[in-house]
Amino acid sequence: MTSAPVLTVEDLSVSFRQRVNQQEVISNVVKQVGFDLHAGETLALVGESGSGKSLTALSVLQLLPYPQAFHPSGSIKYQGIELVNGNAETMQRVRGNDISMIFQEPMTALNPLHVIRKQIAESLELHQGIDGDAARTKILELLDQVGIHEPGKRLDAYPHQLSGGQRQRVMIAMALANNPEVLLADEPTTALDVTVQARILLLLKELQQTNNLGILLITHDLNMVRQVADRVLVMQHGRMVERGTTTQIFTAAKEPYTQTLLSAEPPVRKPPEESAEVLLSAQNLKVWFPIKRGILKRTVDHVKAVNDANLQLKPGHTLGIVGESGSGKTTLALALLRLISSEGRIEFMGEHHPDPDKAELQKMRRQLQMVFQDPFGSLSPRMAITDIVSEGLDAHSLMTDAQERDRRVVEILKEVEIDPEIRFRYPHEFSGGQRQRIAIARALILEPKVLFLDEPTSALDRTVQVQVLELLNRIQREHQLSYVFISHDLSVVRSIADELLVMKAGDVVEQGNAAEIFENPQNEYTRALLDAAFNIAA
Repeated sequence: MTSAPVLTVEDLSVSFRQRVNQQEVISNVVKQVGFDLHAGETLALVGESGSGKSLTALSVLQLLPYPQAFHPSGSIKYQGIELVNGNAETMQRVRGNDISMIFQEPMTALNPLHVIRKQIAESLELHQGIDGDAARTKILELLDQVGIHEPGKRLDAYPHQLSGGQRQRVMIAMALANNPEVLLADEPTTALDVTVQARILLLLKELQQTNNLGILLITHDLNMVRQVADRVLVMQHGRMVERGTTTQIFTAAKEPYTQTLLSAEPPVRKPPEESAEVLLSAQNLKVWFPIKRGILKRTVDHVKAVNDANLQLKPGHTLGIVGESGSGKTTLALALLRLISSEGRIEFMGEHHPDPDKAELQKMRRQLQMVFQDPFGSLSPRMAITDIVSEGLDAHSLMTDAQERDRRVVEILKEVEIDPEIRFRYPHEFSGGQRQRIAIARALILEPKVLFLDEPTSALDRTVQVQVLELLNRIQREHQLSYVFISHDLSVVRSIADELLVMKAGDVVEQGNAAEIFENPQNEYTRALLDAAFNIAA
């Protein structure tokens, strides 16, 4: 790069103050990081959770919880303006105007109480003095620019009324509202389906070229980095480990840590033993949600979430369910778990209970357990790990003896490779991968026949993903468990699924042997999913 950088970070350190036993303890979490960002280029910060990527990006806009957080050293300059310890006037002018940020989870970053129009309008009025009809026109242009279909109908929508991809596009529209020179993108596509990911990445490329944006990309998705980044900075434990052009990093990485990141691939699936037995099946399964209108709330239409689904799951096998947001994947799983009403026939262990009573449901649910996408959200922050893991024993009135119960908790934590000595700690004291292992332990303690895994690795770094997948494969072999595995990450699904079910708008468009479908998909939609997942660069 021959031009002067728009953003310069030199010798940046981040520390946190906390009180432990009435004494102040200092934690140094980012240590002497430095880089330049030029207009029109993309610099990727990569590394595992806890490496300091997001803290570095948040420091640029001084969004850390000061004064608990502070900078022992370092400088951050935008166009020569010092931002570290910048005064309120300077930071208000820079934030959202010269430098904008796309946050990882738009559902938490967007205000749930305000419609989309109001949230974008606030930034336009603050920085450009645009309001009224002029603001409305500008907002419509922005929403159209980021690919929101029929933007006029979305102006008065609340965040919860939009899909994940639409919310992320609204976040991008807000970030670009004031034509910034620098865009901080923190995991901008992590929770999105592969086709939406591809569209968002293409959109960012187009907007970068149009506006000469400098993009600081924070991500654990190395496939994305390979496709969109010009340069890469690798971080570990708050320090810079390696940096270089994308080609240099991916073809000739020098540091062992970088090589470990690049070589982390999902394990190769070993085909399970064939079995004539069917553990769980569904025939003509249908889930329709009524749309009611008028004073009398009459049903005028239905949201057809699942249409005539048929499936079989054998002991020791994994059924992968894939499709875009809104395709009906999770709804299908909830119907199989009898957590929502459905029509059709569901058989478990050869038995069909069209209208099970409470006792039958409780017996069935002990054998059908679920592991959710976000363990931090699904684990109670007020309960110690030992109570979380043993909660199912209480629900099913099992092992009332305290010593026997504790012995079982210790046993199951060892099973998922968690040190049982830490069982009296709380969820916030663990990493994402450890929390997911704890969530798996909570499900396993009841010795179920089937585990439903809803996006269990989507929020994890690739190296941690590999570890969790290896754990799931081992547990499955040892206990002859069956999995229903829901994910938008097709590389993960390919590594674990024996059978595959592809859904689109509630319909099952293709199903069969997973390896055969990945090798030779028959449906056009399936081919589009696979192209988006494995050939985004094209």
